Amino acid sequence: MHAALPFKAISISNWWLVNKAVKRAKPKKVSPRTANAVDKYIGARMREQRLALSMSQELLSEQLGVSFQQIQKYESGKNRVSAARLFDVCKVLNVSLASMFERDPTA
Repeated sequence: MHAALPFKAISISNWWLVNKAVKRAKPKKVSPRTANAVDKYIGARMREQRLALSMSQELLSEQLGVSFQQIQKYESGKNRVSAARLFDVCKVLNVSLASMFERDPTA
């Protein structure tokens, strides 16, 4: 004969429903690392200064040690520029860090 189990067995179909409900958690918020209007503004300022120096994206990328595709992403605002990288960009482009923030990017 079968002995009574001290716990209630959960059928696989019920387990699946419970597990599925757990996975339907809150939708993710926008990541704080996602590029925004300020990042697009910084990228535009980078491009403006790079073009004023008649410098190619490839040359800038070589001096920064990144790919030219990364420069494209910075300039288009698709990727954020870290503070350290922005400092290096300013040195290569021969501009002050403050010049990257001359105007209000949200205006």
